Order: sequence, then C-alpha cells, then structure tokens
Amino acid sequence: MSENTANRWIKPVLITALLWNILGVFAFIMQLSLTPEMVSKLPQEQQLAYNNQPLWATLAFAIAVFGGALGCVLLLFKKSLAALTLIISLAAVLAQQYYNFMIINSISLFGVSAIFMPIAVTLIAIALVYLSFHLKQQDYFK
Repeated sequence: MSENTANRWIKPVLITALLWNILGVFAFIMQLSLTPEMVSKLPQEQQLAYNNQPLWATLAFAIAVFGGALGCVLLLFKKSLAALTLIISLAAVLAQQYYNFMIINSISLFGVSAIFMPIAVTLIAIALVYLSFHLKQQDYFK
C-alpha cells in the first residue's frame, strides 16, 4: 500500500478511533470516580448494579478501553502488535457486554436506549480488528 494512499484515509480513521477510545477511558475513570454520595442519588436498582459490580467486569471495562486506545496508537505507528491488542480489547468488550446484558440486564435498569451505545462500542471494536487485519494484508505494518 503506498504511503500516499494510506495517509488519505487511514490516519483520519485511526485518529477518530483513538479519540473514541479515549472517551471510553474517560468514561472508565468517571465510573471509578463515583463517590458513594453520587451513587446514592441513582435509582435503587442502579445503585445495586454499581455497588455489586464484580472485579472481572471492571477489569473487562479497563482492558476494553485501554486496549482499544493502545491498539489505535499502535496502528498509527504501524506496529503489527496492534492486531493482537485490538483482539484482546474486543474480547474484553464482549465480556463487558455479557455482564451488562446477561447478568445485570442493563435494558431493564436503564431502558431500551441503553442498547445503542453497547452496540456502537461492539461494532467499532469489531471494525478495528477487521481494519488491523486488512492493513496487515496490505503490508501497512513496519
């Protein structure tokens, strides 16, 4: 893949994906920063969900967002380790969605609108894995 062709669309896509994942990092930090007073203002069911979240679900969230951000940085620097990093991030996204939909039933907690962001997160994670494999086939990596 020529440098000019790659630079036309890859860098803007990867920068956008990196910003998306940085927003996820901020969401993770905000969740960790919730004080007991903040949680107490939520409806009772949501309080239970926040207070009883298992460590593995929190770790899945962290791995998903930090892995996604790192994977995008690695793609920007044309490092082939990006593909593995993004696969791990996708696996963490899927674990997180399992928790959200199968264990705590986030739709009943937050309403039907709670389905749109997880779908977007999952589709973007899948797209990034696909992109990393596509770029590998195009000899993008150093």
